Amino acid sequence: MSVQDTKLMTRIAIFASGSGSNAENIANYFNKSQEIDICLFLTNNPNAFVLERAKKLGIKSLIFTKEQFLKTDEILQFLLKNDINLIVLAGFLLKIPEILTKSFPNKIINMHPALMPKFGGKGMYGDNVHKAVVEANETESGTSHQYVNENYDEGEIIFQAKCKVLPTDTHEEVAAKIHELEYEHFPKVISSLI
Repeated sequence: MSVQDTKLMTRIAIFASGSGSNAENIANYFNKSQEIDICLFLTNNPNAFVLERAKKLGIKSLIFTKEQFLKTDEILQFLLKNDINLIVLAGFLLKIPEILTKSFPNKIINMHPALMPKFGGKGMYGDNVHKAVVEANETESGTSHQYVNENYDEGEIIFQAKCKVLPTDTHEEVAAKIHELEYEHFPKVISSLI
C-alpha cells in the first residue's frame, strides 16, 4: 500500500442560506480531487437555491430549522455521522453555536465580503456590507477568509484579497468585484488549509 492510499480524504460540508453560487463554485473546483470531497450542502432555508445546486451536482443536502441548529446537537451528530473534517460557510447567515465551534476548532471557515475588521458583525452580510463600503467612501474592499469562533466575524483571518472601489462605484458594482474575488480565491484558501 502506498502513502497516497493511506492518506485520508478531507470531507467537507458547506453551509449556505441562499443561492449557493459559492458552494457550487467550490464543489466544481474540487470535483476531480483525490484529497477533498465536498459531500454535503446544509441549509436553514427550505427555499434556498443551493438545494437545486446540490441536486444538479449529486451532493447530499440537509434542511434544518434554526431551533435544531441552535438548541440541539442534531446537526453536530449528522456531521459526525458523515465523517466531516471541515465546515465551510458560504453565505450562511446564522451564528455558529458553541457546540460546533468547540467540536470543530479551527475547522470551520467563513468568507466575509469586506476587509475585516471593517464592516463585520451581526447584520453585515451581502448588500448591507457593500452599501456600507460605498457610503463610507472606502477606496478598497475585498474578501476576508477566516476561522469561525463563537462571535460574528471575530475569528483569525487566514487570507484577504483586495479590489479597488472607485468613487463612481455603486454597491452593485462593488458586489460584482467581490464575487469575482470569492470565486477565484475561496477554493484556493480551502485547498491551502488541507
